[in-house]
Amino acid sequence: MRSSAWFVANYALILGTLRLIGGAKGHRLCSETDYYYEYTECDSTGSRWRVAIPQSPGACTGLPEPVRGTECTFSCEAGEFLEMSAQECTPCAAGSYSLGSGIRFDQWDSMPAGFSSLATSQEYNPRRDERLTCNSSTWVPQGSYLESNRDECTVSLIYAVHLKKQGSVSFEYQYPDNNLLFEFFIQNDQCQEMDQSADTKWLKLTSHGEWATHTVNLKSGTNILYWRTGGVLMMAKGVKPVLLKNVQIEGVAYTSECFPCKPGSLSRVPGSTACDPCPRDTYAGHGASSCTPCNTTTQYAAEGSASCKYRPPCSKKDYFQFHTACDNEGKTQVIYKWIEPKICLDGVTGAEPLPPSGEKDPCPPCNPGFYNNDTATCSPCPPGTFSDGMKPCDRCPAGTEPTLGYEYKWWNVLPANMKTSCFNVGNSKCDGMNGWEVARDHIQSGAGSSDNDYLILNIHIPGFKLPTSMSSHSGTEFGRITFEFEIVCVADCEFYFMMDVNRKSTTVVESWERTKTRQTYTHVMTQNASVSYTWAFQRTNQPSDVRRYVNDVVRIYSISVSNAVDGVASRCRACALSTQPSSSTCVPCPPGHYIDAHTSQCTECPRNTHLVPHATPGPDACKPCGPASKSDKDHSLCYSDCHFTHTEGNVTLTYDLSLLGSVGSLMNGPSFTSKGTKYFHLFKIGLCGGKMAVCTDNVTDLSITDSQREKGEGISAVKTFICQSTIIPATGRGFHTALASQSINLADTLLGVTVASTLDGIRARPELYPQTTKKVPDVNFYYRSLEPTSSCESGRSAVVTLRCNTEQSTKGELTVPSQCPAGTCDGCTFHFLWESSAACPTCTERDYHQIEGACKGGHQDLLYVWTEPKLCVGGLSLPEKKTLPCEGVEFWVRLGAGLGAFTAVLLVSLTCYFWKKNKRLEYKYSRLVISANKECEMPGADSCAVMEGENEGDMEDEIVYTKPSLLGKLKAIASKGNGEHYEHVQLNSSHSKALVWS
Repeated sequence: MRSSAWFVANYALILGTLRLIGGAKGHRLCSETDYYYEYTECDSTGSRWRVAIPQSPGACTGLPEPVRGTECTFSCEAGEFLEMSAQECTPCAAGSYSLGSGIRFDQWDSMPAGFSSLATSQEYNPRRDERLTCNSSTWVPQGSYLESNRDECTVSLIYAVHLKKQGSVSFEYQYPDNNLLFEFFIQNDQCQEMDQSADTKWLKLTSHGEWATHTVNLKSGTNILYWRTGGVLMMAKGVKPVLLKNVQIEGVAYTSECFPCKPGSLSRVPGSTACDPCPRDTYAGHGASSCTPCNTTTQYAAEGSASCKYRPPCSKKDYFQFHTACDNEGKTQVIYKWIEPKICLDGVTGAEPLPPSGEKDPCPPCNPGFYNNDTATCSPCPPGTFSDGMKPCDRCPAGTEPTLGYEYKWWNVLPANMKTSCFNVGNSKCDGMNGWEVARDHIQSGAGSSDNDYLILNIHIPGFKLPTSMSSHSGTEFGRITFEFEIVCVADCEFYFMMDVNRKSTTVVESWERTKTRQTYTHVMTQNASVSYTWAFQRTNQPSDVRRYVNDVVRIYSISVSNAVDGVASRCRACALSTQPSSSTCVPCPPGHYIDAHTSQCTECPRNTHLVPHATPGPDACKPCGPASKSDKDHSLCYSDCHFTHTEGNVTLTYDLSLLGSVGSLMNGPSFTSKGTKYFHLFKIGLCGGKMAVCTDNVTDLSITDSQREKGEGISAVKTFICQSTIIPATGRGFHTALASQSINLADTLLGVTVASTLDGIRARPELYPQTTKKVPDVNFYYRSLEPTSSCESGRSAVVTLRCNTEQSTKGELTVPSQCPAGTCDGCTFHFLWESSAACPTCTERDYHQIEGACKGGHQDLLYVWTEPKLCVGGLSLPEKKTLPCEGVEFWVRLGAGLGAFTAVLLVSLTCYFWKKNKRLEYKYSRLVISANKECEMPGADSCAVMEGENEGDMEDEIVYTKPSLLGKLKAIASKGNGEHYEHVQLNSSHSKALVWS
C-alpha cells in the first residue's frame, strides 16, 4: 500500500510540475485524444492505479488525476474489452473480436510484433563458409500460417508474455516429417526452463494435411515461449517443414481494445469472439462487418478472400476424367467434369471445351473375395466362403480354411474401407474434393485445385488374424501390405507411404521422388494392432495460383493386405484337422509345426530348421538353418548359440563366443552434415545367444515408458539382430538432451557362421581391415534383412567379422572400415570388425609345451608354458608343475672317474704284458738268425738244439713260420714304430723236437 501511495504522490508532483511548465508556456488544455490510460504495476495487496499518459509529453496541460483501478486479476469476458475511461467491460463492435483475457495470432502476412526467429550457429564450420551458416534459416510467414525452416539448422520461434494470472497457450500445428525435430518449451524471466513432461515438450507427428492442437498451462508472471525445430539431414533431400497457426494465449489481465478482423473475414454482430471467413465469391477488407459479392460473370473469389479475381479462359487443366460406377446393365463409361469450384470461362475465345463422355464399356469383374449376383454392385463373400471375383462364393473344402485379406486390382468404385481426400495447408480450395479417382484397372491421383495440394488415399485395417493353423505361432509377422504403382512427373513431385498404428502418430514408411517405373513395394506388419495406411501425393511443394503440373500423376494398380481381421477370402488354404475320428474342424498347430498334406495333421519341423511364413504347407516350409546356427524352440528363427567349430586338416578349432556379451554397440563418428551439424551412427549387434538388439527413437515415440522402450515395444522401436540409430548430441543444437532418431533394421535373419569369405551371395571383405598374419582364421557372421528398400531392392545385408586379438578385452572393440565410415560402402551391405580376446579359439594341448628344469638334490621339475604368441582363450588350463626323481652330476662324475681309472690300469697291464712277450720273441728270433748264418754244419739234434744256459723248458718250444694274422699285423705295425724290422715268429709248445718251416 505504501508503494501505491508513493507512486501517486510522485505522479502528482510530476503532474503539478507539468502544469506549471505548461502554464508558463501558455499550452492548451488536454483533450481525450491527447492521452491514453494505463494501469500501474500491481502492489503487494493486488491493487493498482489508472493513470493518463500523454501522447506527446508537454503538448497540453490538464491531464486527469490518477484514480484507483480494478483488481489485478480482473478481466472481461470473451467478446468484450475494458473501456479505460469508465473502467467497465464493453462489447466489441462489429468487424472486430475479443478473447477477453486472451490474445490470438491468426494472421501471418508478416511476423507479428513480439515474435522473433533465432537460428543457432552450427558446430562445425572451420572456414566460416556462408553456405554452412544458418543466417538465412528462419520461420517464414505464409499468410494463414507460419512455416519453419526446411534445412538442418536449429531455429527457435520466440515470444514473451507477462501473465497476471495462471493461463494457457494453445496452437495448431502440422508435423509430418520425423526427419525434423520439433519441441515446444517455456522459460521464465531467469531463462530457467519450466517443468514439462515429455508429452508436452516433444510434439507428436501428424498425418499429411492434418492439423493437431497442442495446449500447455502457463504460470503467472513472465513466460517465454519457444517453438524449436532442427532437421536431421543424412541425405541430400530436404525435410517437410513444421506449420504453425492460430496461436492463442489466455491469462492476460485485461484487453483494452478489440482486434479487427483480418482481410477476408468478418464479424457481423457486436461482442464477437472470433471472425468468420467470407463465403466463396465474396470478399472483405480489414475490420469488415460484412462481405461484398464479386461479379460472378467475370470474377471469382475463394473462401476467405480479400479481393476478387478475374476468371481465365478454360484449358485442359480445368477438367478431369473419371469412370462411372456400374449401371444396371453392367456398363461403365468415362465422363469429364470441371474441377470444382469452376473458376474458368468456357464460352469465350480461346477456351477449351469440355470433352464429350466416352462409350459405355462392360464393367470390370469384382475383386477377389467379392461377388455381384447379377447386380450392379459387388458384395463381400459371407464368412467361410471364397471367390475369385468371377465365380459365385463357395465354401472351402474339408481340410481347408479361407485365407482372409483384401486384394484390390479392379477399380470401378472406391472400396468401402478406403477413403480419399484433398488438402492444402495454405487454403481450403480442395477441401471436399476427391484426391484420387478410380480408373478401371488402376486408381490414380486426382486433379486437385492447386499443384501443391496433398492428394490423400487411406485404407484402414482394424487388426490382423493369422490362419487357424498358425494362430499359436510366435513369429514376428502378422500380415503384410503389397501395392504396385508407378509415378509420372515432370516436376519435383513426391509420393509418400505412411502408417498410423493405434491412432497414435503417423510415420513415413517410405517415399519416392520424381518419375518411377512400375514397381511393387511390400511392408510387413510386426504387431497385431489397428493400423491405417496412407498414400499421399504432392506435385510440388511450391505454392502457386497457376496450374502447371496437372498431368503429373501417380497410379496404383493393385493393393493387397494379408490376414486382415475383417477381410474376405479369395482362396482356401490347407489347415490341420482335429485328431478325433471323422472330424473336419480346423485346429491350430503348435509353434514350429507345418501341415502334412497327406494326413492333414500338424508335424513339427526337423531340428535346426525354421518355418517360413507364407510358404506352401508341407515339409518344404521348413528351411534349414545356415552353417553353425540353430533354430529356437518355436522354429521361428535361426540364431547362433555362441559356439563355433572349424576343422582344417587334422586341426580343430573350437570357439566360445559367449564372453563377447549378448549385444555389442558401436558409436561411429562424429560426422557432419552440409550445414555442419554433428551426428553419430549408433550400431547395435545381437551377435549370439538369441538376444536381439533394440534401437529406439526418443523424439517421436514418447507415449511409452523407458522399460517398454528397452524391450522394443514402441511403435518406432526396432528389435532385430543388427540395427542403427542416428544420434545428435545436445551440444551445438540448442536441444537439452541427446536425440536418437531414424532407427532402421539392418539385419533380421542370420544366414550362417563360417570362416568362408562368401555365403548366400554376400561377400566378406577382409581387405577393408588391417591385415593380420595370425594363424587363427576370422569368423564371419552373415546376416540379411528381407525387407526391401527403395535403394536396396533385395534388402540390406551385413557381415560381422570376429578377429582374435589377445591384446583386447573379452568385450573387445567394434569398428567399421576406414574407407566406409558409415559402415557401408554401397548403402546396402554393412561391414563390421569385432576384435576381441573372446574371439580366439579355446585352448587345447597343442597350445602349450613342456620345459624340463635342472636336477637338484635328486629331484627335477617339469614346467608347462603357453606357446607364444598365445592365440587361445579359456578351454584347458596349464597342467600343474611336476617333480620327478633324477641322478645328479656328482654321481656321473664319480662313475666317470672310476671307469677312467679302471681303463688306465687295464691299458698299463696290457702294455706290460705285450712288452715282455715281445722281448722274448726278439731274443728267440735273434738266436734263430745267428744259428742260421753259421758256416759250420748244423749241429745234431742233441747238441745243436740245446744251448748252454737254456732252460729245459725252452727245448719244448717249436718254431713255426706261418702267415701273420690280423693281430699279428697290428703288432708288426706297432713294432715298426720302434725302428725294428723283423718278422714275428710264434713259438708254440710241442712234443716234437723237429724244426718246422712253412
